[in-house]
Amino acid sequence: MGFIKKNLLKVIEWTEKDKDTMVYKFPVPDRYEIMKGSKLVVRESQAAIFMTEGQIADVFTAGTWTLEPENLPILSKLGAWKYGWEMPIKSDVYYVSLKQFIGMKWGTANPIMMRDKDFGMIRIMGHGEYSFHVCDPAKFMRECYGTIHSFSTDDIADYLRSMVIAEITDLLGECRIPALDLAANYIELGAAAKEHATTRFGTLGLAVDQIVIRNFKLPEEVEKAMDKRTTLGVFEDKMAEYAQYESVQAMRDSAKNPGAGGMFAAAGIGLGMGARMAGQFADSLDSVGKSAPKEKCPKCGAQISAKAKFCPECGEKIVAAGKVLCEKCGAQVGAGAKFCPECGAPMQTKCPECNTVIKAGIKFCPNCGHKVG
Repeated sequence: MGFIKKNLLKVIEWTEKDKDTMVYKFPVPDRYEIMKGSKLVVRESQAAIFMTEGQIADVFTAGTWTLEPENLPILSKLGAWKYGWEMPIKSDVYYVSLKQFIGMKWGTANPIMMRDKDFGMIRIMGHGEYSFHVCDPAKFMRECYGTIHSFSTDDIADYLRSMVIAEITDLLGECRIPALDLAANYIELGAAAKEHATTRFGTLGLAVDQIVIRNFKLPEEVEKAMDKRTTLGVFEDKMAEYAQYESVQAMRDSAKNPGAGGMFAAAGIGLGMGARMAGQFADSLDSVGKSAPKEKCPKCGAQISAKAKFCPECGEKIVAAGKVLCEKCGAQVGAGAKFCPECGAPMQTKCPECNTVIKAGIKFCPNCGHKVG
């Protein structure tokens, strides 16, 4: 009857002292036992789990509970309570935090391969945040928790991060959003990644609350190409003024160079002649620019140069007259070609009248009869 000398453990509770602890094992001192009449305090965003002989016996939600046989039917069968509470309960008490764990970081250690219709195969890096919470304490205890004293987000962060990155990688391969439009779809991509990750998190008793994409970094070569395309769009109607400005700047830099300045002085040219030459050069560029043929972008209708490869307004790739794009590799192929000379894929085209996909070389659309070639 040595157990009678032990004291009644009156209150069982957990006051969280940090924001990262997910599971906490309540310590029972040697001189105390859990007996009839003990109080169990479970706060909001907590769950208390009794484990007896390695089995999950009962799960308690928020509230203050008086431990009585009628409140614990399962434990009454598994533990020492079957003796009418005359013996102490030989169980372990674990508290599980149900709050949302926010600010969890994710980032790609290796580049993600992505096929882009404008730039082909590119590699991108990304980073952001995600948040989650425990939605099924019993399942989480069975799947993730061992016999350690406590369990924190650091113990599972690497695994959860790998799941988030795997979902984002798979999503980028399926959505086929152009690299130029990624920044405009961060919120939509994050919401889709969250939806895809819900099932995998659920197998651990967890629920993913949010996946936030902070940034996707494109390769340096792609960023330079995008910068050039933006510059061309800005100066499209003012190329003459831009050329004149660059010429004057070049002459001014030459004047600052003692050797170049000496040559100009010896020849009797000076800065005035340099400015006049720049003006003449700008006039010639202006006349060329005004006489250059224009055409409409097939996507947005903007006026663009006939020699332009991309639309400066929307970024659409311009296909030369008499050419079509290979659906597989994006190469420009003659309209009558049956196979792509770059990748060997069979060529297809669309009827300009009804937009039906037909094989290359066919002269009339089999759907509407419109002449194609």
